[in-house]
Amino acid sequence: MVDLIYWRDLKKTAVVFGAFLALLISLAYVSFISVVSYTSLIVLTVTIIYRVYKNIMQAIQKSQDGHPFKSLLELDTDLPQEKARDFSDAFVNWFNPVFSEIKRLFLVEDLVDSVKFGCLLWCLTYVGSWFNGLTLVTLAVVALFTLPKVYEQNQAQIDQYVGLVRNQVNDVMSKVKAALPIGNKEKTQ
Repeated sequence: MVDLIYWRDLKKTAVVFGAFLALLISLAYVSFISVVSYTSLIVLTVTIIYRVYKNIMQAIQKSQDGHPFKSLLELDTDLPQEKARDFSDAFVNWFNPVFSEIKRLFLVEDLVDSVKFGCLLWCLTYVGSWFNGLTLVTLAVVALFTLPKVYEQNQAQIDQYVGLVRNQVNDVMSKVKAALPIGNKEKTQ
């Protein structure tokens, strides 16, 4: 996965990136059901044409090669029970803490955390008004395939500027915490 993101194998990365981008752009203009239907129809058409072509070639050459997809048909694609349990266990282990945190935030167990969460949700309303979800996913895929390579090539300069920004944010946060009595909750207790 890392080799794909850092463009180590240019052909594989280009194919994966192009496929993701084509899928996302297709979804931007056509519904999900249509994209799945058209993609499946294209795959089915190609496999039928290939099968007919192979049958004609076998008839002309008088060979007994058999079904052209025999090796793929014989692959074991069943999901083992153990893997299914592992996936469900992993999902439950992820879901329970997330749901507990959401419950804690919405039911205002800690006022400060719930207010911060509310501010985050308020900011997300602005992001939602600027972009739809598919645009954000497309931007995330493009960023996934570009930002690591840019960072790898310009690491020193980026680290320098990130350090400057981090120092500024820390200074502002310390000033805000000093000015707000609710920010000094831990110090007074």
